[in-house]
Amino acid sequence: MDVADAGYVLERKVFDRTLTEMAGNEGADIIVKARATNVTKDNKGSVNGITFRYAGRDYTSKAKVVIAADGIESKVGRWAGIDTTHDLRDIDVCAQYLISKIDIEPEYCDFYVGREIAPRGYIWVFPKGPDIANVGVGIGGTVSGKGGKLAIDYLNEFVKRKFPEGKILGQVVGAVPVGDSLPQLVADGILIIGDAAHHSDPISGGGIANAMYSGMFAAETAVDCLNKGDVSAQALKVYEERWDKEVGKHFKRVCRIRDEALKFSDEMFDRCAAVLNRMPPEKVNMPTIFKTVLKHQPRLLLELRHLILAGWV
Repeated sequence: MDVADAGYVLERKVFDRTLTEMAGNEGADIIVKARATNVTKDNKGSVNGITFRYAGRDYTSKAKVVIAADGIESKVGRWAGIDTTHDLRDIDVCAQYLISKIDIEPEYCDFYVGREIAPRGYIWVFPKGPDIANVGVGIGGTVSGKGGKLAIDYLNEFVKRKFPEGKILGQVVGAVPVGDSLPQLVADGILIIGDAAHHSDPISGGGIANAMYSGMFAAETAVDCLNKGDVSAQALKVYEERWDKEVGKHFKRVCRIRDEALKFSDEMFDRCAAVLNRMPPEKVNMPTIFKTVLKHQPRLLLELRHLILAGWV
């Protein structure tokens, strides 16, 4: 279905490999299966490189500036002196299967919400072909483990019920930041991007687009600072300012909307969905959703008033 601004489903293995190939073609040195072990600093405390372990040996790579893209709760950022930890309420715990031999609509992504099937999160089915899909679940960090149930348990229950004949071909588990951006994105000689900088969308948990934005902002800032011969935190703060101006300001608003939407009951979501089912796909956006729901269910105005205050529209 061709809908403007609908987005894309990426094959991450191909996407990541293509990015790596592009970097290599531009002159980047690529080392796979290496594990960062610390940062190095000069006598003024500025980050000037990184140590890593590769093929059983320890190495040090010096750099004029380091960009940390090592994922949630970045160790590289922490070694540089930046607090990269999360509050449990600001992460989702996730599990995902790649499943074949399942009956799906390959042109649509399916989302399932409900306190019983995915508390403070949702289940997704992202088609990868006519009968194969990524099927996963994300649940709130504060509810993970309650009642003895983890994300993988919710996923197994859903798969058993929805795709009993499916064949599991792959599995991945992990956590996703869903809070506001990390308040400190730079220190002397270092910038933090992507999930390491808490740059996943606070509602959906999607991180690819925001990671690419923050990576671009950080790289352009680093190049400019290198040309000027100044990679101090003060100079690198241009990256923080650009992120806040172009993307980050929306995070605070979206966080408020998310917190208020979490107050909805399952019945409330069902009532909203019943209205939205009558909307043409190209008309689905936040303001239109809100106005359409109120038009068909005006009694919801009182229940939705907190979303108005939170800045939905």
